[in-house]
Amino acid sequence: MFDYLLELLRGNGTAALFVVLGFGFLIGRLGFRGFTLGPVAGVLLAGLVFGHYGFTISGWAQSFGFAMFIFCVGYQAGPRFIDVMLEDGPKYLALALVVAATGFVLAASMGRLLQLEPGATAGLLAGAMTTTSTLAAAQDALLSGLAPVPEGWLVEDVVTNVGTSYAITYLFGVIGLILTIKFLPALLRTDLPAEAAKLDAGETDAAAESQQSLRTRAYRIGPNWNVDEPLGDLDDRHVNLARIIRARRDGKMLELRANTALSEDDEIAILGDHGYFVAHGDEIGDEIFDRELLDSRVITAQVVVSNADVVGKKVGEIDDLQRLNLMLTGMKRMRVAVPINPDTMLKHRDVLTFTGPEEEIEALRRVVGYVERDVLETDLLTFGIGIVAGLTIGSFAVTVGGVPLTLGAAGGLLISGLTVGFMRSVRPTFGRVPGPALWLLMELGLLMFMAGVGANAGADIVDTLATAGLRLVLAGIVVTIVPVLVAYAFGRLVLGFNPALLLGGITGAMTSGASLRLITAASKSNAPALGYTGAYAFANVILTLAGSLILLVV
Repeated sequence: MFDYLLELLRGNGTAALFVVLGFGFLIGRLGFRGFTLGPVAGVLLAGLVFGHYGFTISGWAQSFGFAMFIFCVGYQAGPRFIDVMLEDGPKYLALALVVAATGFVLAASMGRLLQLEPGATAGLLAGAMTTTSTLAAAQDALLSGLAPVPEGWLVEDVVTNVGTSYAITYLFGVIGLILTIKFLPALLRTDLPAEAAKLDAGETDAAAESQQSLRTRAYRIGPNWNVDEPLGDLDDRHVNLARIIRARRDGKMLELRANTALSEDDEIAILGDHGYFVAHGDEIGDEIFDRELLDSRVITAQVVVSNADVVGKKVGEIDDLQRLNLMLTGMKRMRVAVPINPDTMLKHRDVLTFTGPEEEIEALRRVVGYVERDVLETDLLTFGIGIVAGLTIGSFAVTVGGVPLTLGAAGGLLISGLTVGFMRSVRPTFGRVPGPALWLLMELGLLMFMAGVGANAGADIVDTLATAGLRLVLAGIVVTIVPVLVAYAFGRLVLGFNPALLLGGITGAMTSGASLRLITAASKSNAPALGYTGAYAFANVILTLAGSLILLVV
């Protein structure tokens, strides 16, 4: 039976793919003292092992994964890429360029100094910088003819060199980056929680937790509560914990506004967190059961920021938003949770999560932007056309000095994804891809591509380790650590970044979500996520282009 399964996997690339994905996820989830490799490194390791023993992955799977992943990278970065350039982009662009340029120069120098085989330098850059889009662009540049192949070498061999070098340096890149980010604040004696507190991001966690336990209760206001105090002041004091959604006085329902003041014996319905009612219920007055007050359907909706009147404004400055009887319970930027407080600035394409009466949710369309209703539906027509358009753009060639130049599939898909993502931010009814669907398409595409890379590199991994393994590992350590140190010094001395925000920006410039999680945990705040999203939008584009460029330089 076992022999039969082995023969099935060797003869069926599709079956081998899903076995590699499964084992890769298992490896990626194994932890040691809170540290895990993650699914990308896990699938890469599984692919290397299976590839070493002669298993292959279907070529269509790697091509499909490549196209899906690169397009999703552009789609995700599109809205913020344009906005960041127009607003606070110069600082984050400079940070991303410093990280990319430092890594590029170091990788190119190491490649020449160590006399690495053709293609290995591109793999060194991609692996040490932990950026898979760099690897994808480099291999595509070779296969499409964009990058020249040295005389006496086959394209397939150089592509394999890229993947093998990447596989060796990526594992050390992930671990090295996490260790550098972890110990750098301690070495510099930086108090991350204190620095993050300066960014006034302390209320994010309360908002995230309250969303899971919101409920509505009715009370008759007693003499010990905040009688005659405007609702706006009450809401500011209990932001993200409670909101008065209905009020009745002498049998008549009141219209609630920021300047509305309540009196003793008024009857109110409060939407709030369980902890709020435990702490303040007795202060409010007597709890009552009143069908009229409680008979309001409370729902949660996601709203895409697209109204020009609120883009660039702080949450506390939007008067129309304060007059709505809703709770802002979550906020994401490029799928990364960011802090919520009155000073949080709204950016184009931010996704806000509101909870409150259904009738109030409808008003968000006028105040904030597009209210997501069919959140399970993906616009596959636009998605499919976008990928085809990207492949078409990448196939066009322009002859300069007798040399045909082309963007290649990676460049074309990136441009197409950026365009569709930006157009989606301008017209939210176009090109809808819900967050969970985007995560699945991007993650699955990336892991399918990585499974193919691992399997192809696995056949030569032992020989490469024996001949150049130590050189690659040492070179990878340098290319991983030095850009972080240079970027930190540049960010503090030149750009004047807050340390917590800067470390988040550096993880974004290295496109490392695992390192971001480490920084947010160490700083006890989601404030570093603001830096991550600012640099990440640029880094994905810059490092993707670097994958092709380094093959032309070295």
